[in-house]
Amino acid sequence: MKYSKHILKNGTRVIMAPMQETETVTVQILVQAGSRNETIENNGVSHFLEHLFFKGTKRRPSYKIINELLDGTGGISNAYTSKEETGYYIKTPAKKIELALDIMSDAFHNSLLRQSDIDVERGVILQEKSMYLDLPQRYVWDIFEGMLFPNEAMGFQIIGLENVIQSIRRKNFVDYLSQNYRTTSTVVVVAGKFDEEKTLKLVEKLFSQKKRRVPVQLKKIKLSQRKPRLEVFEKETDQTHLVIGFHGPNLYSQDRYTQSVLSTILGGGMSSRMFERIREKHGLAYYVSTTAERYTDCGYLAAFAGVKHENINKTIKLILEEFRKIAEKKVSQKELRKAKEQIKGALLMGLESSNSVASFLGEQELYEKKIRKPQDIVEQIDAVSQEEIMNLAQKIIKSQTLNLAAIGPVSKQSNKLKGLLEKF
Repeated sequence: MKYSKHILKNGTRVIMAPMQETETVTVQILVQAGSRNETIENNGVSHFLEHLFFKGTKRRPSYKIINELLDGTGGISNAYTSKEETGYYIKTPAKKIELALDIMSDAFHNSLLRQSDIDVERGVILQEKSMYLDLPQRYVWDIFEGMLFPNEAMGFQIIGLENVIQSIRRKNFVDYLSQNYRTTSTVVVVAGKFDEEKTLKLVEKLFSQKKRRVPVQLKKIKLSQRKPRLEVFEKETDQTHLVIGFHGPNLYSQDRYTQSVLSTILGGGMSSRMFERIREKHGLAYYVSTTAERYTDCGYLAAFAGVKHENINKTIKLILEEFRKIAEKKVSQKELRKAKEQIKGALLMGLESSNSVASFLGEQELYEKKIRKPQDIVEQIDAVSQEEIMNLAQKIIKSQTLNLAAIGPVSKQSNKLKGLLEKF
């Protein structure tokens, strides 16, 4: 993978990744600011701001103008907000790179943030929030992370509080932008087919206008969990959706690759332990999987599934048994090799498009200020040993850091669920 890194005078980092084998180009802007940068008084401002990004600038005063320009190229635009970052991107045919860069720079620096647009968009976001409540397999993650990180901005819902969405004004966005959208916390990525020298000059021209400002320093997460936690959200659903897991390594931990392999063995595919036992052997769930989530100073390992209401206790018992097994006995060499090949294959197959390459390079640069090429990551995965997997499992799979979130008409089973956790 070919790429180059450049730092503008104002501290904005630029990653150029020429891909001559493709006919597209992706321009992406990443900012290290998300819901974690919020307070209880403005929870939701990061995500709301993302919705306003392409609503209009002085040069292009309406979303319709921007949309028609992009539609006229066959291009697409999108944005997302997470706990610790916000990302914006445009993907177009390669010959339209100048237009893509111009639209992105204009929106990033000159969004009008009109109160009229804010008033319209708040209705959209409130409907989005209602939609998530109707998607229990998604909403259960909000409950889980809120329980995992209580009294911390990391536990806030990204979409925000309803009263904040209802009352937010233009000044709130202006203040948030000034406080959190710093040049030294911003990465601009160009990936695809383009002339590197010519494009770099254009990026320097378009993204050098802001003054240099140092990154925002956030308070570190304080974890104080000493016993299992349970939260049940009572709701009439056809299935009970659950997430059960433990605090785990952060983004910078030496254990992060070991955690990826551990998670894959437990529930990373159709031949994983949890899938085979819970779905194939017992027929308890259509979906069951595990994930390893890592943030800058915290993380977790979690299993998740959707089951019949009367099977929730049995399912949780089996999940806990699989967690316990992997902490008590080494995985086999065969299982270890399969998990490694699965991770490596997914990594390499996921880097075939310009937008996926932009995200791969940009997120590494945003958080680590350095980039590991795919082969570097492959080597780290290959180096994970059976002993390291068991040692990490024993380190993080503990009853005192066990958490269970569930959505469904199962609050009457709370005492039984609590008992299962306490026996672990």
